[in-house]
Amino acid sequence: MPRHLVVGNGKFLINLDQYGCIRDIFYPYVGQLNHVGGYRCHIGCYVDGQFSWLSDPEWNFHLSYLEDSLVTQVTAIHDRLGITLTMNDGIHQRDAIYLKRIEVHNHAYTDREVRIFFHQDLIINETEVGDTAVYYPSNHTIYHYKKDRYFMFNARFDQDGIHQFSTGTKRFHQAEGTFRDAEDGDLSGNPIAQGSVDSVISVKGIVPSRSSIFGYYWFSAGPSLEEVKKLDTYVRDSGPGNLLDRITIYWQRWANKSDRQYADLGVAIEKLFKHSLLIVRTQTDANGAIIAANDTDIMQFNRDHYSYMWPRDGALVAHAMSMAGYHGMIVPFFHFCAKALAPEGYLHHKYNPDGTVGSSWHPYIHDGKQQLPIQEDETALVLYTLWQDYVRNGDIELPQSLYRTLIRRAANFLYTFVEEELQLPKPSYDLWEERYGIFTFTSAAVYGGLSAAANFAKLFGDDKRSIKYQEAAESMKQGMKRHLWNEELGRYVRGLYRKDGEWQQDLTPESSIFALFEFGVFPATDERVQRTMNALRNQLSVKTGVGGIARYYHDYYFQKSSNLEQVPGNPWIICTLWFAKFDIANARSLADLSIPRRTLMWVVEHSMESGMLPEQVDPFNGTPLSVAPLTWSHATFVSTVIEYLQRYEELSKV
Repeated sequence: MPRHLVVGNGKFLINLDQYGCIRDIFYPYVGQLNHVGGYRCHIGCYVDGQFSWLSDPEWNFHLSYLEDSLVTQVTAIHDRLGITLTMNDGIHQRDAIYLKRIEVHNHAYTDREVRIFFHQDLIINETEVGDTAVYYPSNHTIYHYKKDRYFMFNARFDQDGIHQFSTGTKRFHQAEGTFRDAEDGDLSGNPIAQGSVDSVISVKGIVPSRSSIFGYYWFSAGPSLEEVKKLDTYVRDSGPGNLLDRITIYWQRWANKSDRQYADLGVAIEKLFKHSLLIVRTQTDANGAIIAANDTDIMQFNRDHYSYMWPRDGALVAHAMSMAGYHGMIVPFFHFCAKALAPEGYLHHKYNPDGTVGSSWHPYIHDGKQQLPIQEDETALVLYTLWQDYVRNGDIELPQSLYRTLIRRAANFLYTFVEEELQLPKPSYDLWEERYGIFTFTSAAVYGGLSAAANFAKLFGDDKRSIKYQEAAESMKQGMKRHLWNEELGRYVRGLYRKDGEWQQDLTPESSIFALFEFGVFPATDERVQRTMNALRNQLSVKTGVGGIARYYHDYYFQKSSNLEQVPGNPWIICTLWFAKFDIANARSLADLSIPRRTLMWVVEHSMESGMLPEQVDPFNGTPLSVAPLTWSHATFVSTVIEYLQRYEELSKV
């Protein structure tokens, strides 16, 4: 299942499901470690002798966020119980504190006692071995701990604190979990449990007839008992409701830091644009890692996840956020990449949020020959994005601080990692991490990276290197013209493979060829680029009522149809937006912008109720496929909107 709601602050990230229940807690890095691991931390309601978990089917939900903020707005209605819960979730903008406000509305014409139960199902440090859950009488809380990870849980209903508590064993022998102890409306009060454990706390209050009262639930995370106690005291003293209001205001200020005019895009696109900015922020670690996605349910398919930083995703996300005016937010990303760079000057396949190298399926051997297990575009795109950020923001101190450690080392690698006979990059893995060869996307990215390095060298008076890098970029452009163009098809091809001693073109229609104009190799108005993009649009458009554009022809990943003429592959958010970028660049009048505007609305229409954008959508019913939210999807929406607005302004002056 996708993650319907996310809240975070760059150091602490929590995902919630469609019932408003916690499913992932990432700390102390965004994406590392997950102390819940996809299990559900249940929420229950007890009234008039009847109990119901929020995951029961009788509850009807509406999921959203408070306007322009990272505070949720979840409404849950249970007609038979006569109860409506309105819930707001947020994470403190600075500290590792999660807060939930619950307004309990009583539909009945009599006063009623309502009890709310909160279940904590932690697997600290991603293992259930050796956890402890304990009641702490000094401040009337429950906390879970292991080694240097502590989580302290507290609650209040109206003015009263925790009513009852219990700890116990879960998923071991016959024990399903302590949460079952809540279903009679009372908790046993067991004060401590160790091993594979969970806990439950409850609050109670009298809700007047046809009226509401407020309850609060919060917890803090830290490296010691003293730290979480201090944070708990801070919440008590400040008031959890006051803190949630301040969190809301902070993110509203953050999302509206620029006085941006949205031309003719409309409210729905503007709303998703701001929401995308906020979602990207939740997936960006304070230490620089920009995480692809933190939807751990993907582990059901391949026993791995997307909670890594791919330098490719990271660079393109950083590029979008730079365009949006969030330069300060992305500065740590470039320092992260400088530290992560291999001695030879390249970036590895992917990284953990703490900077260590992530898992990989790229081998050091291919067809019996030694190779680098890399995607060269990842190294190149970091340089490309850094230069674009400098042009936009003029922060010369950032690239100067990285000139020796990142820019020159990476540029020297790009300069030498060249197939001399073709004047194209040597073979590496494609951006989809699936095939090994020389690809149009990679070549265009390397062109952009070398051009960026040449510009930086010139900026810093390093003229000899500047000329060297620029000449290498121009040679690569000529190599692309000679070897990646297919005259018979009238378009650029996906790439080249070495077979039986000769280079053979891969003719598969491939959306990523948009890189030809995206990274500055050719203008979007170039005749060959035009012919290529028009042919690809025709071959990759999904011809169902859902629409959108596939990644490439016969895309196997989560494949939903073998009718390739109708469904060449599932529609991807980013790939569909790439063609909108092409349409924007080619617009010659304001009327021409109606086509990319419709594409932006298509994205809005295929976002989840809560505003999350998935990686792909089902070609027949439009429901989310693969992970959600995907950071790259949100960032591409951001960059496409900004390009639209820039082009709108240009054409308004014509």
